[in-house]
Amino acid sequence: MQPELRHLRYLLAVAEHAGFTRAAEALRIAQPTLSQQIKQLEKALGVLLLDRSGRSVRLTDAGEAYAGYARRALQDLAAGERAVLDVHDLSRGRLRLAATPTFTYLTGPMVAAFYTRHPGITVEVRELPQDRIEAELLADRLDLGIAFRGDHLPGIEDTALYTETLGLVVGPGHPFAGRTEPVPAEELNHHHLALLSQDFATRRHIDAYVSEHGLRPRIAVEANAVGALTEIVRRTALATVLPDAVTRDHPQLTPVPLSPALPTRDVTLLRRAAGYRSAATRAFTDLVVHGREEDPAREGGQPIG
Repeated sequence: MQPELRHLRYLLAVAEHAGFTRAAEALRIAQPTLSQQIKQLEKALGVLLLDRSGRSVRLTDAGEAYAGYARRALQDLAAGERAVLDVHDLSRGRLRLAATPTFTYLTGPMVAAFYTRHPGITVEVRELPQDRIEAELLADRLDLGIAFRGDHLPGIEDTALYTETLGLVVGPGHPFAGRTEPVPAEELNHHHLALLSQDFATRRHIDAYVSEHGLRPRIAVEANAVGALTEIVRRTALATVLPDAVTRDHPQLTPVPLSPALPTRDVTLLRRAAGYRSAATRAFTDLVVHGREEDPAREGGQPIG
């Protein structure tokens, strides 16, 4: 018997759920059928793929090796199906895009511009941490990601978009509101801050600045959404740090110069180095990378290069 596609999917499901019961539920098949199919695969290969001796089921060494090839085979087949369905005139198709959560100000205008040009393309937009974006790209569950330049996972390519600037931001009730001269960084030690949580790359960027300059501000509020953070700062005497483009979208917030200024950071478009790129993926890439005169990112920072 030659292994079939269903055998590969069944094996990966059992490995993912660490057992037959949950895997069968996810696959919507009977557990005895699933068990029988896996045994057929093991018989065909002449090796045990699953260790069933413990409380949970796990891949054997041979199973781990085989599962890697199975995942790649299913990814390649899925890419092949998309290639067959791809329409090069962009009258229909699908684009799977993700961005780190601070980039809502950027993805909105970009997707709007893309939709205006290609209304037949369905765009799926997700907010994910940068490490998740890279993992999803490698697993072929995303086409493109918007994140920061840095050390990426093997197999990830990046293309420069623009340089983003961050700044201190306050609401109308803060003592710094209306101040035009730069605020020495050490003054932050005497004020309470509301910042994004440490799940955000932006927060890690801020923490590095605080550490470098020996600052100890009081972090009074941590938020996991930019929208929540802007509302909190608008209504309180708390200060925050946000990309300049976000501040421009909220007239109630006031940017305040810091001395020394926070370091800039480069924003990039991420993609999987190998694999099929649909017409929609190529069109979106061309829009945001080469269409700089129409690129919404020009209002959020300076183009790189």
